[in-house]
Amino acid sequence: MRQTRLHDEIVERWGSEIGSGRRPADSRIVMEDAIEEFGASRSAIREAVRVLESVGMVQSRQRVGITVTPVEQWSPYDSRVLRWRLEGPDRVALLRSLSELRSAVEPLAARLAAERATPEQCGALTAALVGMASTARAASDDEYLAHDVDFHSVLLEASGNVMLTGLRTIVTSVLEGRTHHAMMPTTANAEALRLHGEVVAAVQAGDGDLAERSMRAIVTESTAAISAMAEAAS
Repeated sequence: MRQTRLHDEIVERWGSEIGSGRRPADSRIVMEDAIEEFGASRSAIREAVRVLESVGMVQSRQRVGITVTPVEQWSPYDSRVLRWRLEGPDRVALLRSLSELRSAVEPLAARLAAERATPEQCGALTAALVGMASTARAASDDEYLAHDVDFHSVLLEASGNVMLTGLRTIVTSVLEGRTHHAMMPTTANAEALRLHGEVVAAVQAGDGDLAERSMRAIVTESTAAISAMAEAAS
């Protein structure tokens, strides 16, 4: 059990340091130094390295050792990589990139959901919307975030397209990034809530045009809010 906790600690520490830029590309991780720092076995260090290799953040080679790789080689959609990157100085740029991807994914998902959503999924969307509305005065808290994540996750699932559903990590990372890095207002934007309600109504009515248009407006509002709060903090 201790080795498992230690392994997780090493992965989290190094992932955070690499993702945030504190360990830059081409810097080296020395096995002997890591063993001494963590009081870990060589096998525990190797296992942690394998985890980071699996998401492209490090490369281990004979006679070279363990080297941090450039960001272009990292798994772009891995939830851990995104979380670690959001801890770094390029947070706003990353959120903008993720928002651009959202603008290509979620409006299409909303249109398809209007065609394919099940009654259960319509109910889940309504429940998530009610949860968002009931916690709107604490929009920067985790409870509101949970309802917001539920809403967008159900919408992607309701598209009936597993490729779109598989991109829920992107949407979740944007929502979590805004909340956990103080980029959400204390009170939810009333227009954004209205648009979420419009999406629910459109999906339930089978109105794909309206569902797509409303979801595009939601993503546009989110992107603008990220930029505005970033400028206010600078």
